[in-house]
Amino acid sequence: MTSTDKNRVVIFDTTLRDGEQSPGATMTHAEKLEIAELLDDMGVDIIEAGFPIASEGDFRAVAEIARRSKTSVICGLARAQLPDIDRCWEAVKQSERPRIHTFIGTSPLHRAIPNLDQDEMAERIEQTVTHARNLCDNVQWSPMDATRTEWDYLCRVVEIAIKAGATTINIPDTVGYTAPVESADLIRRLIETVPGADEIVFATHCHNDLGMATANALAAVEGGARQIECTINGLGERAGNTALEEVVMALKVRTDIMPYHTGVDTRKIMQISRRVATVSGFAVQFNKAIVGKNAFAHESGIHQDGMLKNAETFEIMRPEDVGLAASSLPLGKHSGRAALRAKLKELGTDVGDNQLKDIFVRFKDLADRKKDVYDEDILALVTATTEGSDALQLVNLKVVCGTAPAEASIEMEVDGKEHSATCAGDGPVDATFKAIRQVHPNKAKLQLYQVHAVTEGTDAQATVSVRLEEDGMISTGQSADTDTVVASAKAYIHALNRLIVRRGKTGKDVKEISYRDVT
Repeated sequence: MTSTDKNRVVIFDTTLRDGEQSPGATMTHAEKLEIAELLDDMGVDIIEAGFPIASEGDFRAVAEIARRSKTSVICGLARAQLPDIDRCWEAVKQSERPRIHTFIGTSPLHRAIPNLDQDEMAERIEQTVTHARNLCDNVQWSPMDATRTEWDYLCRVVEIAIKAGATTINIPDTVGYTAPVESADLIRRLIETVPGADEIVFATHCHNDLGMATANALAAVEGGARQIECTINGLGERAGNTALEEVVMALKVRTDIMPYHTGVDTRKIMQISRRVATVSGFAVQFNKAIVGKNAFAHESGIHQDGMLKNAETFEIMRPEDVGLAASSLPLGKHSGRAALRAKLKELGTDVGDNQLKDIFVRFKDLADRKKDVYDEDILALVTATTEGSDALQLVNLKVVCGTAPAEASIEMEVDGKEHSATCAGDGPVDATFKAIRQVHPNKAKLQLYQVHAVTEGTDAQATVSVRLEEDGMISTGQSADTDTVVASAKAYIHALNRLIVRRGKTGKDVKEISYRDVT
């Protein structure tokens, strides 16, 4: 890193790798390509596209992302094993700017997993980092669980990795154990102590188990780290990772105390945040910093009065800076296609003519049933339009419920042929799901059923998320409708459609290795 780069912080996004490791957040091949394109377009420096040896699907996704990348470095993850590194290189070498990221757990707890003593592990590190560097000029090495590794041993292995050719040393707080003062001090001491540390880039990778991931990442930058590993919406293992939008906006807003900058176009944050929430099935909490529904909402009379007089009284950043429209374009049943297209653009979503036509039909139907159509309603329509599949389709649903046992009668198209079934159940949703299973028998187990109102009022659209598991495959379906039971049926069918697609592509989806809890 040259002297002119001393205040430049590199953004390393691992949404497609660590983020996708969140149970139930598995994305399809097409969704991974879409998210990678959005990351590349918004100026993310490095995209960790996946774990190539984990499965054939992961390899194909990383290789395709590498071929398509325009400006971002494309990185793949590999364990400290030569076959992993070779497989990783085969995938990322398609990129004009490839990187190999190899890791091994160095804390006493993690050294016990491969049953290596300190010397054996040091030898493994030297061998694998050297091998990676012989393949690629850009090599990152991570001592997993670094923050619980003995200080002397951490210094020893970091020095070995640098001498073996690592150009970036990542210091992961794998279990979210560290506090900010420790995070800054650890990076600072490593730079001061380890020979050659001033010639490479130090990175920080923080988990949010104690709610301090963003604070720890920013503290590490104060300590000398110049790469932050993060994910969109803070998606990731357990409580998640450092959220990209939080660190990027913190550096943008607080330049007075953190004189650093990134290359991220912050105006594209909301668009990718919403898309990641949709494809992962992980809704953004309303009070989430930067991208939550309430992040720029003001209900208190005092706050509203202040905002009307001067927005800076209660906002430390402009909504426009994160891609959120400051003004609202009211939409109703009298609105036309042009107004709908303008609203979609305002919300950061561009659609083609055919998709707009489909959304417009659904919008008109919704506007006839609702007094007010909100931005969130429009986004829910887009999600329902883009997430469809043709194998199973809902034709008609009639449900009778009340104090007597509920009964659902359903008509569906299965591969173009109509089928029907009637089932009783413990409530309308249970009866509906049983009827769907009778039409399309399956072994999928319901892992999650979640309902939330998109907007306020008794006519609000309900967005339903359904997560199914079948033979190791996890699939999430979503749908929105003013009728909660209809939304539930559509979400369940959506999840089944995604399982059908995956069965067709992979036969049996058996992961070759488990890659949970890495870095």
